[in-house]
Amino acid sequence: MTLLSNLLHKRTQPLQLFKLLQTQHPNPLSFLQIRTATKRAGGSTKNNRSSAGRRLGVKIFGGQYVNQGEIIIRQRGQRFHPGENVCISKDHSLHAQRSGYVKFYEDPRGDSIGYRALSLRHQAQRKFVGVVQDRDQTLPRDLKSEGRARHFGLVDLNSHFKQIELDSANNFKISKSDLILKQTV
Repeated sequence: MTLLSNLLHKRTQPLQLFKLLQTQHPNPLSFLQIRTATKRAGGSTKNNRSSAGRRLGVKIFGGQYVNQGEIIIRQRGQRFHPGENVCISKDHSLHAQRSGYVKFYEDPRGDSIGYRALSLRHQAQRKFVGVVQDRDQTLPRDLKSEGRARHFGLVDLNSHFKQIELDSANNFKISKSDLILKQTV
């Protein structure tokens, strides 16, 4: 600093100034400093980030109780297909249409509604999700022998009518229509 102040206060010729600098410093250009950028160039900090997970998967497992309207499975695409008492929403989530117990099954016969045409093409068995009223019921139902599951006021009418027919066979014959008329009156 003192050298620089001496040079500025003295009135010297440029050649004398150069000689004076050369005696003090071997390289006179080292006195001249040029600042350059010190910040490193980096990429964008927003790159290589993914979105948060969508929380997909099975929400209620087989054998667990589900209320009407609850989500059973959230999925992308149809990995699981709706079975008995289950509906599918526009984002392929499966919802319970009625309260009951969740059952996972594969339909070996392809007799489920909307599945027969696909089973004729020898595709792999689809995984279905169904909801049944009783925990001990199994899916798929044998539609020829058992018929469709019919419920009225959360009562399985098929099993109810079978029980009535067994009771009435012992006592006297009563038709289903007579029974319904008696219950409504």
